Amino acid sequence: GKDIVQFAKAVKISNPTIDGKVCTGKHMVGTAYGTPTGYDADVSSDGKTAQCSGFNAEQQGETFSKFAEVLKLKEGKNWPTGWQRKSGSTKEVVAPNSNAKAVAKDLVDLNRDEKTIVA
Repeated sequence: GKDIVQFAKAVKISNPTIDGKVCTGKHMVGTAYGTPTGYDADVSSDGKTAQCSGFNAEQQGETFSKFAEVLKLKEGKNWPTGWQRKSGSTKEVVAPNSNAKAVAKDLVDLNRDEKTIVA
């Protein structure tokens, strides 16, 4: 978790545009309860998720660096596997290693120039 937090901070500092392209999507939404529009480490309220790119629609304000900070990845929470709210207070794992897979997919989807910057 600590390494991914440092990586997210470096991406934010070096290129905020790229920071806004990672973990802001909807390809890992799963069967989330409600309409996730923000991050929450404990998935304690409706409309929150602990899953990278686990939104029902693009969320440009929910950046990669915010994902790493809010989900407390530094403390070992929510990495490499994320959670979503299933119903009521029930949480579910989207898939094994879901946060790691979502970050990897978002990085692979960057264009060639953006990948060079990240590298």
